[in-house]
Amino acid sequence: MTFLDIRFIDLVDIVLVAYLMFRIYKLIKGTVALNIMIGIAAFGLFWFIINIFNMQLSTSIMDKVVSVGVIAFIVVFQQEIRRFLLLLGSRYNVTNRFSMDKVFVSESKGMMSIYNKPVVRACVSLAKTKTGALIVITKNSELLDYVQTGELINGVISTQLIENIFFKNSPLHDGAVIITGNKIKAAGCILPVSQNTALPKRVGLRHRAAMGITESTDAHAIVVSEETGRISFFSKGQMEMGVTDEELQEFLNKS
Repeated sequence: MTFLDIRFIDLVDIVLVAYLMFRIYKLIKGTVALNIMIGIAAFGLFWFIINIFNMQLSTSIMDKVVSVGVIAFIVVFQQEIRRFLLLLGSRYNVTNRFSMDKVFVSESKGMMSIYNKPVVRACVSLAKTKTGALIVITKNSELLDYVQTGELINGVISTQLIENIFFKNSPLHDGAVIITGNKIKAAGCILPVSQNTALPKRVGLRHRAAMGITESTDAHAIVVSEETGRISFFSKGQMEMGVTDEELQEFLNKS
């Protein structure tokens, strides 16, 4: 095949495969899965070499290993595959895109911006007293699976309500608060913990849970550190640590 024989659809195919490989790399970057993928690539290279030199015994053994490779791949990468499917489901939710709720999208966004300030004020107040907090703000996906792990509240957002939930003697202070629209849907929720090894070792479970939920869904998360009182903002598996109240307000307004 010469350069002139390449069709437009072939270029599209190459771009799609390259993008898919990039997204997979971003998904497993900083996790032990990246090392496993390198091991699989080395395995594939070895299999290719023994086929070239027609090494029959080694080829026979490798063929038997590869025949069960798909099952082994699913077992080894079950968490990463689940995260990938969750990411697709939450960020490209067809039902949400064609929902009648879209008719009121401008109104709901305006209402949400009003309630950004009470969230920011609550985080600043909690930071001053070094009271730990984890707040998740949903977008397209309402995270109902995680809402059901906590106590349903369905209350209008207010600074006092958030502070009371994370009060150190409150039974709900250890879990996450999930906010949808202008309502605090639930508190004391259990979130998936990120396995990203790139996270600093000094960060605690709140930060890892915030990273985990933003890696697998389109939600944003805010963490107030119980040790340092610093506020951190999480989005798309990325962390901004030590943000000011103005920066937090700006992040929320953009989300």
